[in-house]
Amino acid sequence: MKRISWKTIASAGVIAVACVYLLPSLNPDWWPRKRINLGLDLQGGMHLVLEVDAQKAVESTMERILQELREQLWKEGIRRISTEQVKGDILVVRVDAPQQIPEFEKLLDEEFKELRILERRSEGDTLVVRLDLPDEEKENIRKLAVSQALETIRNRIDQFGVSEPDIRRQGERRILVQLPGIKDTQRAKDLIGKTALLEFRLLDETRSVEEALKGSVPPGAEILYQVQTDPKTQRTFRTPYLVKKRSLLTGAYLTEARVEIDSQYNEPYVSISFDKKGARIFERITEENVKKRLAIVLDQNVYSAPVIQEKISGGQARITGNFTLEEARDLAIVLRAGALPAPVEIIEERTVGPSLGTDSIRKGMLSMAIGGLIVILFMVVYYKVSGLIANLALTVNILLIAAGLAGFQATLTLPGIAGIILTIGMAVDANVLIFERIREELALGKTARASVEAGYERATLTILDANVTTLIAALVLFQFGTGPVKGFAVTLSLGVCSSLFTALILTRVIFDYFLINRKVKRISI
Repeated sequence: MKRISWKTIASAGVIAVACVYLLPSLNPDWWPRKRINLGLDLQGGMHLVLEVDAQKAVESTMERILQELREQLWKEGIRRISTEQVKGDILVVRVDAPQQIPEFEKLLDEEFKELRILERRSEGDTLVVRLDLPDEEKENIRKLAVSQALETIRNRIDQFGVSEPDIRRQGERRILVQLPGIKDTQRAKDLIGKTALLEFRLLDETRSVEEALKGSVPPGAEILYQVQTDPKTQRTFRTPYLVKKRSLLTGAYLTEARVEIDSQYNEPYVSISFDKKGARIFERITEENVKKRLAIVLDQNVYSAPVIQEKISGGQARITGNFTLEEARDLAIVLRAGALPAPVEIIEERTVGPSLGTDSIRKGMLSMAIGGLIVILFMVVYYKVSGLIANLALTVNILLIAAGLAGFQATLTLPGIAGIILTIGMAVDANVLIFERIREELALGKTARASVEAGYERATLTILDANVTTLIAALVLFQFGTGPVKGFAVTLSLGVCSSLFTALILTRVIFDYFLINRKVKRISI
């Protein structure tokens, strides 16, 4: 019984695995695996460049600090004091009672060490202090806001179900988003750009909404609207509410948001769950404000304002608002992914149609077919039967690249097709080096088997040297390149690895089969 070499086993195994990974791309019904992902330039989709308003994150931080300062002042019994936020990121505190100045300064030194004192002056018996954050802290908040926005947008898109999105930072304040295959572009933009700041606020019932609309808005309150659309007439109704500015609870404590159907009205709503701390806060809010109306506010829009009938424990709540099922799902997605730390603005938008992608694929495949055909003809004419072996290895090489794209779930782009075409030339280049070495050995009078062994042995180091250096360059391009460059680097890296396998192992297996098993004495080369 003849012994099967490890090269034969390896070749058969690699080709079999490649076929398994490639089957779904040929027919998804044959094998339940993912197909080769096509890039934005091939299947169409959306290209967005977003700019994060990072300064708003600084202002939000100062607003939170101001709220904490007011709570601490109330807790410490410091009453005759006024606080306000000016120019977005500066706090102005006025202490009217001289006897409370030492208490205020002590509180400032112990509880708010992170604040920087810009100005401290006296206006009669009144102490005026201007506070802000140090410049380094502001810059850290801005950088963190962009990073958090990037992760939040990535989480939203992942839950939206886009295959192989390209989301990355571009510069200091910008985020690049590419969504291949997306069809509902407006829905995607709404999902990405929604800040999703969820707040629970009490309605201000000290004055009527009508008086507030005429300009008599009480301090610490504002007018917000509930926007509803009649599904039958498509008319939009705006209902005004007088809402207190102070937020009692935010979506930062959310652990779950899911879509459910109301059994009574058969309408979808979003059910939300809080963590333990959020549940305790929500229970306290509902206990202290029974018979009052609590507004559920998302991005300064009131979704509902129910009356609190009793204390609610367990950390469960629901958001209603005459949603469609799609609107409820999108709302649940943005709530689960979390709020953006700062608003984002779409500053560049491009939509690539699928017809353009189809034309790119056709031209790319045509160029690959023409280039491959020329190479195949050259190898057959110049190296005869050995050229046919090289062409077989070239076919397997392309098969392995395609299987690698499917297996690693990489994205095939137009530059990626260029990388495959380049790989075709590189693959036969390795065979040319081997064949020329074999020719030299045959010219010295050696046997066919000895010539093949010597040819592979002497050409291997040269082939490895050339391909490894190319692979290093491809990996560097992948690490530091942008989208199109990465697409080229992916197929080039896969092509280098597969060409090394086909040139040094697969073709050697074929030669050994004819020279050892079939006892062939001459080589057509």
